[in-house]
Amino acid sequence: MSDILKIGKYEFTSRLIVGSGKYPDFQTTRDATLASSSEMITVAVRRVNITNPDEENLMDYFKDTDVKFLPNSAGCTTAEEAITLFRLTREATGIDLIKLEVIGDTAKTLYPDVIETIKACEVLAKDGFTIMAYTNDDPIVAKRLEEAGAAAVMPLAAPIGSGLGIQNRFNVVFVKEAVSVPVIVDAGIGCASDAAAAMELGADGVLTNTAIAQADNPILMAEAMKHAVIAGRMSYKAGRIPKRPFATASSPVDGMIF
Repeated sequence: MSDILKIGKYEFTSRLIVGSGKYPDFQTTRDATLASSSEMITVAVRRVNITNPDEENLMDYFKDTDVKFLPNSAGCTTAEEAITLFRLTREATGIDLIKLEVIGDTAKTLYPDVIETIKACEVLAKDGFTIMAYTNDDPIVAKRLEEAGAAAVMPLAAPIGSGLGIQNRFNVVFVKEAVSVPVIVDAGIGCASDAAAAMELGADGVLTNTAIAQADNPILMAEAMKHAVIAGRMSYKAGRIPKRPFATASSPVDGMIF
């Protein structure tokens, strides 16, 4: 059956988004991305070249694929910085699908500055960008971002790169209930079971970078993430049984002859 992920005007068959950081080289980035079957790869424009044709350019490695680039504003700490970065990036590449992140704590947690993120989202939405907004796992903030024009909200599971997995499962559900746009669990995914858990909670997708890029075998981990997201989505749609405090017989006991 068709199970399309719609983000603004864009449609995707894969619900897994991968990152491009922390790989040893662009070739490994390509190989892992293709193994994941992801149709989106996020790129920190301040750190990875996708705009300068005179230097090694990550986009060259994906010219023969259908993978879309998702520029992000990693490294930006104010709304103004993020707005300027995305305007320049769109002028250079024509890309208008973006991942907005404005970091408030650059020293330790890499937690987002949600006030600056909302300010940037309002401006960029008016500029015609399709915005996927990185945020904390607060349903109130998620709703504010939707109202500011975000086409998707991306609550963190745990601090970026921590690999801790989902630290507050209830908040993922609360965020999902608070908004009508897609919810993509972002940051903190450590292994395939974390991705499956996020999808079983009802997330519309998962973004992971470090868990793949720094695995002993990035290609194998990328493939594992692909299957985990698919399995988690299928499990969520199938509907889990309720949790009970006591055992229930797996075979009916009515009418048994003793």
